[in-house]
Amino acid sequence: MTRIAFIGLGNMGGGMAANQAKAGHEVAAFDLSAQALEKAAGAGCKPAASVAEAVKDADAVITMLPAGPHVRQVYAEQVFPNAPKSALLIDCSTIDVESACAVAAQAKAQGFRFADAPVSGGTAAAEAGTLAFMVGCDEADFPAVESAIAPMSRITIRAGDHGAGQAAKICNNMVLGISMIGVCEAFALAEKLGLEGERFFEIASKSSGQCWSLTSYCPWPGPVPTAPSNRGYEGGFATAMMLKDLKLAQDAAAKAGASTPLGAAAEGLYALFDRLGGGGKDFSAILELLRGKAPQAS
Repeated sequence: MTRIAFIGLGNMGGGMAANQAKAGHEVAAFDLSAQALEKAAGAGCKPAASVAEAVKDADAVITMLPAGPHVRQVYAEQVFPNAPKSALLIDCSTIDVESACAVAAQAKAQGFRFADAPVSGGTAAAEAGTLAFMVGCDEADFPAVESAIAPMSRITIRAGDHGAGQAAKICNNMVLGISMIGVCEAFALAEKLGLEGERFFEIASKSSGQCWSLTSYCPWPGPVPTAPSNRGYEGGFATAMMLKDLKLAQDAAAKAGASTPLGAAAEGLYALFDRLGGGGKDFSAILELLRGKAPQAS
C-alpha cells in the first residue's frame, strides 16, 4: 500500500486527500484546523499530530498550502528533516515561480525528487478527482509524479522544468479572470439593452463569444445548472483566490518585463470587489458589481 502524507486540508486539499484514500492509499493527513482533520478522518485519512509525523514514513508527500512563504517554511523546517530521502515531494499549492524554484533546488540538494504541480478545476473537481495538473519537474521524475497524483486527476501535463507548473497556472488563471469579466460585462450590457440573460446565453454559446467562462461556468443564473451562480455564488473559486492568482501574474509580469494591461485591469476590478465584501463569493459574482449591485455577505 502506498503511503501518502497530505499536508493542507482546506477547500481544495480536503477533497484531494479524500481521493487518495478512496484509491486505497494509506493517507497520513495534517492541517492546523481540527475541523479539517476531523473531516479528513471521516474520508478515510489518518490524522497526524504534525507535519513531521505525517511525512516520516511517506512514499509521497503532497502539500496544498496558502502561499509561497508557507511552502518554503514547511519544506525547510519539517518535510526535508523528517521525510525519507526516497519520498517523492509534490507541491500542489499556487505560489510564485521563485518560491517553487527555490524549494526545488533545496530538495534536489538534499537528495529528494520534487515537483511543483498546481491545479485547475476548483473545489468540485477536487472532490470528484477530476483536477487538471500542471507539473514542473525533471523529465525523468514525471511518470512517478503522474502516478502519484492520478487519484486526484483528470489530466496531468508536464509544463517543463521546476517552476514551469506555476508559470502555467498563473498564466491560465489570468486568462480565466480576464475572460470572466468580459462575459459578465456582456451579460450586464445585454440586461441594460433589454435582452434576456437566457436568450443571450443561447446565442453567445453558439457564436464567436463562446468560451469556458460562458458555457461551463456561466455567471448568469439558470443556463448552466452546476455553476455557482445558481447557488448565490457560494462555493466554487473564491474571488479572494482569483485575486491572489492575478497578483502573482502581475508580479511575474513585472519581473519578466511582460505587458499585461488586461491582467492589470482584471486585478483592479477583483480587488475592488474584494474590498466591497465579495472576497468569499465565487469570482463569477463580479457580475453583481458590474450590474451595480453590492455583494451579499456569505
